[in-house]
Amino acid sequence: MKKTGEILRVENLTKIYGEGENAVRALDGVSFSVQKGEFVAVMGASGSGKSTLLHLLGGVDRPTAGKVCVGGVDVYAQKEEELAVFRRRKVGLIYQFYNLIPVLTVEENIALPVLMDGRKVNKERMENLLKILKMEKRRTHLPGQLSGGQQQRVSIGRALMNAPAVVLADEPTGNLDSENSRQIVELLKYSNRTYDQTMVVITHDEDIALQADRVIALADGRIVKDEVIR
Repeated sequence: MKKTGEILRVENLTKIYGEGENAVRALDGVSFSVQKGEFVAVMGASGSGKSTLLHLLGGVDRPTAGKVCVGGVDVYAQKEEELAVFRRRKVGLIYQFYNLIPVLTVEENIALPVLMDGRKVNKERMENLLKILKMEKRRTHLPGQLSGGQQQRVSIGRALMNAPAVVLADEPTGNLDSENSRQIVELLKYSNRTYDQTMVVITHDEDIALQADRVIALADGRIVKDEVIR
């Protein structure tokens, strides 16, 4: 797999919810870096800090302390307007519960990050994604007319449409049966290989972990293992 240097760097990332005796340290001084094109699985028990980490990497929540750099840009040094643009252009988010807009078609949901940015949809990229996602014949369907696996494919297409620096996935197979889960894992792998797309995937799914280049394990808000698999 082609690597062209560091794309993501996390330094001493800390997130504390609440104050005083009620304070909960969800993340406690987490540091690591990710190379362009790397496929990283982040694992850990419920409450280990996985989802908090994902939200901080994606610019969805602000850290109590520490730094997140994507493509050399300090994410949280940006103003709110810049941060909103960063979320649309530099990060692709895939959620467990799809988060598709119910009144928009498959094609419109995939194009949403581009349209929200006031930019023109790259038709060639859209056609390529629909083909890869096996959704060409369902481009005009609404989310309610799709299976769970199909909805998750659409959410992956939406995450990839802007060719983001990093794709962040939060339990992308957590809502699916084993066959659909297998297809989603294959799709993530295909995107990783074909587009040299950097992936950070929060998961309990050992099948995803086995496909990753590297596994980071969290416990009590800290990294307890960081292992390169391939």
